Amino acid sequence: MSAPHYDVIAIGNAIVDVMAPCDDADIVRLGLAKGGMTLVDTDRARELYDAMGPAREISGGSAANTLAGLAALGAKCAFIGQVADDQLGDVFAHDVRAGGIAFDTATRAGDPPTGRCLIFVTPDGQRTMNTFLGASQFLPAAALDETVIAAASVLYLEGYLWDPEEPRSAMRRAIAAARSAGRKVAFTLSDAFVISRHGDDFRALIEAGEIDILFANEHELAALTGIEDFHAGLEQLAAKVPTVVVTRSENGAHAASGTERAHVPAEPIAKVVDTTGAGDLFAAGFLFGHVRGRPLAECLTLGAICAAEIISHYGARPEADLTQLVAARLG
Repeated sequence: MSAPHYDVIAIGNAIVDVMAPCDDADIVRLGLAKGGMTLVDTDRARELYDAMGPAREISGGSAANTLAGLAALGAKCAFIGQVADDQLGDVFAHDVRAGGIAFDTATRAGDPPTGRCLIFVTPDGQRTMNTFLGASQFLPAAALDETVIAAASVLYLEGYLWDPEEPRSAMRRAIAAARSAGRKVAFTLSDAFVISRHGDDFRALIEAGEIDILFANEHELAALTGIEDFHAGLEQLAAKVPTVVVTRSENGAHAASGTERAHVPAEPIAKVVDTTGAGDLFAAGFLFGHVRGRPLAECLTLGAICAAEIISHYGARPEADLTQLVAARLG
């Protein structure tokens, strides 16, 4: 097996985040599920956008956020995702490439337009996401370059993108390409609603031994295993997946790899401003440590450092120098 050209290649939704502060009364008035992620159609996306206050727009998408964190830490990364041939598609592509991430997926002509996620942030830092997937749900398997996938140490897959048929087929093909090349496959469960729709698929991937690193939060862990007791659920997955990583918000994070277990507390911060992207950046820190051969507990600490940075400000892309934060914390 040749040395990898990329540390991580990811497949995910190519989405532009539109974020605006709001209060809890707005959440109720608009009929939103506070703290969750809801898929919306074109009409609902327009309605919610019109209801938003002054907003910030920045390229997002869960896997793309993770790559942004990895690239900021010094990893070499590539992204596969579908945008339309429109203004937001250009913005997304520019942002990704400007972050040092290779992005060569061809744009898609015609409707639907590039995806966007309308994010309402309440004073407690909770983000309520309303996602119009747009062009991102039409990523075809033909868009994959299997030689590029085979050239990455880790293939990272976004659970959100498992919902639409075309990208689901593309990700299955990517898994096969990565495994045939002897590379690792990492998967993030993304949200409990994704598990409610596709849990059988995910459990089948796990049983088949096709997932090497699984990321979840404690609610997703319970949804996937059907076990409410956290430690019992973790142990069930640890018997089937080589590395399991589970975040528990302010209660830190746990990981299991073979017979090894590790736990780290959440990193202290002055104030939680916006939890958008916390899990994405945690995965970035963990994967950076993993591809650099760091110990399991240190991988968790790297994840916690990155997550703490991201929840200290609006938006899911790092604003502070992550390498400096890591150096100050770990030396």
